[in-house]
Amino acid sequence: MKKGCFIAAAWLGVLILSLAVAGPASAHFGMVIPSDQMVMQGEDTVIKIDLMFWHPFEGIGMELVKPAKFGVVINGRETDLLGSLRPTKTKGHQTWTTSYKIKRPGVYMFYMEPQPYWEPAEDCYIIHYTKAVVTACGDDEGWDEEIGLETEIVPISKPYGLYTGNVFQGIVKLNGKPVPYAEVEVEYYNKDGKCSAPTDYMVTQTIKADQNGVFTYAAPRAGWWGFAALNTSDAKMKYNGQDKDVELGAVLWVKFHDMK
Repeated sequence: MKKGCFIAAAWLGVLILSLAVAGPASAHFGMVIPSDQMVMQGEDTVIKIDLMFWHPFEGIGMELVKPAKFGVVINGRETDLLGSLRPTKTKGHQTWTTSYKIKRPGVYMFYMEPQPYWEPAEDCYIIHYTKAVVTACGDDEGWDEEIGLETEIVPISKPYGLYTGNVFQGIVKLNGKPVPYAEVEVEYYNKDGKCSAPTDYMVTQTIKADQNGVFTYAAPRAGWWGFAALNTSDAKMKYNGQDKDVELGAVLWVKFHDMK
């Protein structure tokens, strides 16, 4: 090989390596964000719920086609809300929204099962089973119940009424069983874009559950925080005739509040 060609090839290799290690990849999060997580007596009982597929800290969106499922579970009873969704645009990307009227006291668990999303950068499909919990009018029994998603985070701290700095804990489950040492990605919904991370490594934080599938996190700032526990499905899906992995995400959104 000529000297000039060798130098060019070497620089190409350095460039490829630098791109590969330039920084951690941005995390995807399914998002179910209610306008009010604690509906009190005398307040407006109609809440708005936004559904997105997003990089919540960086404010970068992906297209969210109409979900496969969207509903609410109240005291163990499930109601299909898919037909109530209205398409909308957020920063030019397809998102969805709906309004829901709280009719009685209770704990309302809103959930979304999206259509599988093909992510070429990871060479796999992504399905994030996403939920958020709303409590209404003083009744908060059942906030720690499972709703039967293929994978979900079951809270063992109340997923509402949290002060900034409070510890939040949840159990990662897959097919109803705890996932030992599950990896959980944590990200802040930087809705107004006012926050910045000191480095790319702090955009998405990563923690691990213990041997019982329990993870712990203390939020340093008020607002919505997303917890995404990631596992790989045993089943494959076809892409261009080839079997591909399917990333299953159990996603829970929790809001923290500053003490006045």
